[in-house]
Amino acid sequence: MPELPEVETVRRGANQVTLNREITGGDVLLDRTIAYPFSVADFLNGISGKAIAQWHRRGKYLLAELVKGSREQGAIPSCKSQVASRKSQLIPNSEFRIPNSEFLGVHLRMTGQLLWLPQDEPLHKHTRVRLFLAENWELRFVDQRTFGQMWWVPPERVVESVVTGLATLGPDPFSSDFSVEYFATKLRDRRRPIKNALLDQSIVAGIGNIYADEALFRAGVQPQTLCADLRSPQISRLRTAILEVLEASINAGGTTFSNFLNVQGVNGNYGGVAWVYNRAGKPCRICNTPILKLRLAGRSAHFCPQCQK
Repeated sequence: MPELPEVETVRRGANQVTLNREITGGDVLLDRTIAYPFSVADFLNGISGKAIAQWHRRGKYLLAELVKGSREQGAIPSCKSQVASRKSQLIPNSEFRIPNSEFLGVHLRMTGQLLWLPQDEPLHKHTRVRLFLAENWELRFVDQRTFGQMWWVPPERVVESVVTGLATLGPDPFSSDFSVEYFATKLRDRRRPIKNALLDQSIVAGIGNIYADEALFRAGVQPQTLCADLRSPQISRLRTAILEVLEASINAGGTTFSNFLNVQGVNGNYGGVAWVYNRAGKPCRICNTPILKLRLAGRSAHFCPQCQK
């Protein structure tokens, strides 16, 4: 947590409020939040004077494309023309290898929040990084558990060589690469529960505990079913269920069970309509059978024993 819908919600919110605004500086309150460069001063110098052209998402990672701001090229509105001229070259949620581009990377991990606030807003005690933008606004990275990370990727570096976790990710669920054929190939002959396979980011990027449970319910598959025992119709239904559940949660602004907030500080609403996740002992919304909870490889799994076979 946050998972793909929460990160996508943050991406969309950040695109609404930060595009074409110049980063005028920043303040790092917890040095280890900055994963690259290893010098906090180099990180702040790298992003300062740049404007945010576009936010992208890859799995659970956020990547903001940076372009030269007003101090380097005269006027921030020119960023719009740069984005327009590059639009056909952008590959959302896939690879980020735009020549001579640089990026600001963000991974929220377990408890990270990226909030859009006035600079005079009192600091939360878990504030880790402040990025100052034009007109006295800021993006504030708040992270209670301190597992979140940020990167500045210089223009001469390939993004995956700096944000190394990107290199091992499987396809995004919404990409054309996540086909039924691909999914079936990845699951074939695997002797482990399907719930654990869905959490494997090298198979498909962005799914975590919440949406794995929800997708398995919608597909009618029990979480402890071995991948190798799944039949082709089940795999096809599960792929469809993954997309439906993720889309429904994105439309609801994500899920808030503990820490997640969007950039405006608002909770996600999907949790109130979840089919099985976090509902152990409660009646199934379809058949009224009590929802069960079990442990698989150290992770919880929720399911309906009647609707999921």
